[in-house]
Amino acid sequence: MAQSHGSCLCKKVTYTFTGEPVMQAICHCLPCRKVSGGTHTTNILIPLAALTITSGKEHLKSYAAAHPSGMTLTLHFCENCGTKIYKDMDGEAFKGFAIVQAGTLDAGEGGMEIGDVKLGAELWVKNRVPWLGSMEGAGQLQEFA
Repeated sequence: MAQSHGSCLCKKVTYTFTGEPVMQAICHCLPCRKVSGGTHTTNILIPLAALTITSGKEHLKSYAAAHPSGMTLTLHFCENCGTKIYKDMDGEAFKGFAIVQAGTLDAGEGGMEIGDVKLGAELWVKNRVPWLGSMEGAGQLQEFA
């Protein structure tokens, strides 16, 4: 896959990543609801080494919070517009990975676009709102496993 590009809403923070995602999933956990302002987040798991902040590194801030899994969830976001660019977690299964927010992908730049996301799993389905059905073909996990 070609190099993928993304940015925040105000375009002060831009990034690229190379290679294929390790996993693509939506997450219904309560922290993901809070950070998205919706019912879930759409996540692209990539090696952290494949992610490059190409501009606005000085505008990228982070916030860490406890996750119901017992891990620490760290959000990386634009201080100007508040867009969450990526997340990371300190659990063994997530070490060395960035969880890029699919809605930040830019169209027409080459590489992956949001329409290219192929969900392999729905995570934390025990928190899925009852009026949102399961995604056809995606694994259904009560939590992360």
